[in-house]
Amino acid sequence: MSNVYRAIIIGATSGIGREVARHLSRHGVILGIAGRRRDRLEQLATELGKDRLFIAEMDVTHENATQALDALIAELGAPDLLLYAAGIGKQNPTLDEGIECNTVLTNSLGMVRIVDHFLNYVKRDARYTPQHKAHIGVISSVAGTKGLGSAPAYSATKSMQSCYLTALSQHVRMEHIPAIFSDIRPGFVATEILNPEKHYPMLMSVEKAARCILRGLRRKHRIIIFDWRFKLLVLLWRLIPRPIWERLTIVRN
Repeated sequence: MSNVYRAIIIGATSGIGREVARHLSRHGVILGIAGRRRDRLEQLATELGKDRLFIAEMDVTHENATQALDALIAELGAPDLLLYAAGIGKQNPTLDEGIECNTVLTNSLGMVRIVDHFLNYVKRDARYTPQHKAHIGVISSVAGTKGLGSAPAYSATKSMQSCYLTALSQHVRMEHIPAIFSDIRPGFVATEILNPEKHYPMLMSVEKAARCILRGLRRKHRIIIFDWRFKLLVLLWRLIPRPIWERLTIVRN
């Protein structure tokens, strides 16, 4: 990537967002990183070097998150890429209301707040043109393919994210907004979001996941699913009729 390439990562304090930031920094990208935990942002800034990196403390569940985004853009300049990597999710067999509601707030409301605000910024900024479109990536999940009984809010919010990006892809064409989208659908990635006491099939390292994401973003893929095993899994899940799926009791996230 070019030295003048600019990217903002929302949710860079851990997991995939943090690893993508590391990879982009190594390629000379000017970075803006945001997240709830300022100490982790400062730690990452120290690791990567602060001369080409800007930070913003941000909680996407709060309305002032858009103000933090505006301030970050003002420091960084118009970003070529906005990556929404903020997300939470837990298995919730007891249907704890706090877990379910917090998941919806972060994964759904937070994403809508940030992505819509950025799209409105793109509409106003003359630096974005049909030849230079803003690229918006959202890390959803293959869990959004079907509702998972072990994690209802997580799978539902991931499905919502994918559907919302489909609607926005149509919207930007209708309104002639210079933006494109990537729906990034990883499977099991070894991050803090997973319960370390459980066994996860086809588990991928966060380093490999970041490389797969960046390869898909460089190619401007609309949907990024990795690797081939999860592509096959998603295909098989989609072939299962709803009445049969709802009777399955072996599916775990």
